[in-house]
Amino acid sequence: MIPISIAFVPLTDAAVLVAAKERGFAEAEGIDLSLVRCTSWATARDRLVYGQVQAAHLLAPLAIAVTLGLSQQPAPIAAPFKLGLNGNAMTLSAEFAAALDPVSINRVNDPEATAHDFAGAIGLHRRKPILGIVHRFSSHALMLRYWLASAGVDPDRDLTLRVLPPSLMVEALRAGEVDGFTVGEPWNSIAVDDGLGEIAAVGASIWQRGVEKVLAMREPWMEANPQAVDPLLRALDRAAKWCDRPENRHDLAALLAQPGYVAARADLIERGLSGRIWLRREEQPVEIPDFFLFHGDAANFPWRSQGLWIYSQFVRWGFVAASADAEARAAHVFRSDIYRRALAGSETPMPGASMKLEGSLGAPIGVGSDRGTLTLGADRFFDGRVFDPDRIEEYLAGFRR
Repeated sequence: MIPISIAFVPLTDAAVLVAAKERGFAEAEGIDLSLVRCTSWATARDRLVYGQVQAAHLLAPLAIAVTLGLSQQPAPIAAPFKLGLNGNAMTLSAEFAAALDPVSINRVNDPEATAHDFAGAIGLHRRKPILGIVHRFSSHALMLRYWLASAGVDPDRDLTLRVLPPSLMVEALRAGEVDGFTVGEPWNSIAVDDGLGEIAAVGASIWQRGVEKVLAMREPWMEANPQAVDPLLRALDRAAKWCDRPENRHDLAALLAQPGYVAARADLIERGLSGRIWLRREEQPVEIPDFFLFHGDAANFPWRSQGLWIYSQFVRWGFVAASADAEARAAHVFRSDIYRRALAGSETPMPGASMKLEGSLGAPIGVGSDRGTLTLGADRFFDGRVFDPDRIEEYLAGFRR
């Protein structure tokens, strides 16, 4: 057995890792898998960078930020596997949500109108709104910036963005320390169930099939240990398939609910798994298609174009200066070549390309694959923009900032 330790943060999107261990997929591939629970993304990052673990459940933008040296000394990080798509939401306090107009259960389905409502509510609130984010370099924070900027909100001027660990978001909202937060499940559902606020937006409506968490490794370790990396990716692929099946949701929620993992009520965890989301405690749930995807539609494939979209947002918000070197290093984080090598003998179809236009698909479409046809699902941004990884400068020029 090959021992591998993986750091993770207690969230629903750690499900593939938990299933790989608890359902025997890792063991079947000869992997003795240990999962190391971390409170914050900074801790998971540090455990990975300093070699305390071989891999980590990590925010995709954080993997790129570490590689570019934006949060510490540069350390080359590789992401050969995505752990799913979407799964985030934004919860607002009852007080702040009351200033949004109109009050509508369809608010999450109209992100453009909701962004403008949010912009209008800023001046009505008793203070500059304080929003909790899980990390400066998170998909949550990038999508929040992208979304609200469409309505003229300058996140650095009009908001206070406060970094908090995911598990502390609910208590910060309860204490009045934040006016809302954006985080992965189940913490949004827990806040709603406690009557602290309402879900006003979901990641799946801002960017369908948006990039989220990845399995991250130190690149030198990954390159030196193919005998460990390949079976691990095969185990995660099988676990992701298992997680994606509706008949397994109840059992998966029970696994995640255990104290050593997410440590939350299984029925609240199951909301995010099923996409039946309570936006407000007193109302009926709404169905949000593809709220979270574990395996279908090439959910685990590390598209290099998604790494470049993240890089484009780093440039847009002044986190990094545009350069050919930074662009190349950002694209190199997403290791589609390692994914292809590990799963070459599996039944999982793989795209024929490693980059694509992001945001171009309004409906499912079949694309070329090594095993016949692979279906890719709709991946639209709410504002209709399309990201061409070969035209990043032109793409950025289309924004006010």
